[in-house]
Amino acid sequence: MDIRLPPTGTEAHVWGLNPEIVFLNHGSFGACPLAVLEKQAELRRRMEAEPVRFFVRELQDLLDEARSELATFVGADPEGLAFVSNATTGVNTVLASLDFGPGDELLVTNHEYNACRNALNARAVRAEARVVEAVIPFPLKSNDAVIEAVLARVTPRTRLALVDHVTSQTGIVLPIAELTDELENRGIAVLIDGAHAPGMLDLKVDDLGASFYTGNCHKWLCAPKGAAFLWVRKDHRNRIHPLTISHGANAPLGRQSRFHLEFDWVGTDDPTAFLSVPTALRTVGALAEGGWPEVRVRNRALALYGRRILCEQLGIEPPCPDSMIGSLAAIPLPDGSPEPPTSPLYCDPLQDELLFRHGVEVPVIPWPAPPKRLLRISAQLYNSEEQYRYLAEALGSLIGA
Repeated sequence: MDIRLPPTGTEAHVWGLNPEIVFLNHGSFGACPLAVLEKQAELRRRMEAEPVRFFVRELQDLLDEARSELATFVGADPEGLAFVSNATTGVNTVLASLDFGPGDELLVTNHEYNACRNALNARAVRAEARVVEAVIPFPLKSNDAVIEAVLARVTPRTRLALVDHVTSQTGIVLPIAELTDELENRGIAVLIDGAHAPGMLDLKVDDLGASFYTGNCHKWLCAPKGAAFLWVRKDHRNRIHPLTISHGANAPLGRQSRFHLEFDWVGTDDPTAFLSVPTALRTVGALAEGGWPEVRVRNRALALYGRRILCEQLGIEPPCPDSMIGSLAAIPLPDGSPEPPTSPLYCDPLQDELLFRHGVEVPVIPWPAPPKRLLRISAQLYNSEEQYRYLAEALGSLIGA
């Protein structure tokens, strides 16, 4: 690509990202450091060298060790934490396990991730229940606007609320502790879709008081793809089961709980993504002198910088307060095509132009529906301020801003 790209962040060498691309889309699929990928490869070699020994004699201890380290990091009781492949699976698992009936209401916001919203819609259809949407404005001015919008849609029939911790499309950190407290105190089970929260926020799952929490490890924790967790509060554990029922359903109880027996073995699969999570925690945490707290602070500062530069380029005000931003930020763009995207994973023509003409990988998201759209930036230690300035200039040249 015959263009001069800006410098990367000083820690970019830790990742194996293409140096010919300005990668500002960590939020979609994450990016895994080379040392973590090597750890996963080492685990795979160990598994394939003696599969029976690995699965039958070693795996349970390895899972317990990885679970314990992850649980400590996210502030969760390890007895209620199970590995799943991604947060969408975590949401589907809870919805499939709970009993709903005709007339029940399932509450969700208009910012919910499409895949999880589809899961909620499908569960409501099967149960003859009703999905109720709380419309959170965007742009918005405060946490109070979020809380008011959600509580206004609560009725005596509300059985469950599915709420993002960090919204995927709009990049807002919702006031999840306050929302959970208000809803759970009304007898409404809260399922938190925390896909982006682990590694982005100082997470204390137990303290939130929610019934269920699911989060990805492949995004801001930088673990391999296929690593996520589902946490279930103690009073719900006996009724939450994996989507695949296997040997754990009737295995004799020993040192493992029924909950772990069921979730830890759902058939032959590759568990090395789960087992690599501790290496990811240590690898990324070691990149800053202050460990993970400093990683979070640096990423957030970079996201806020990028948002400010882009808003100045477009001549608009930031669409939400700085206090509602983590390591993601979304900026409204001029309207695009009224046609729906051709792929569920998008690709607005502007996104393609930014990539193929300027070498920038950044998502342009149709939200809430075409022709309305957003540009969403991510910030990770491999990024630099210069990259966001470069994006702003490229964007201005393409849309005339």
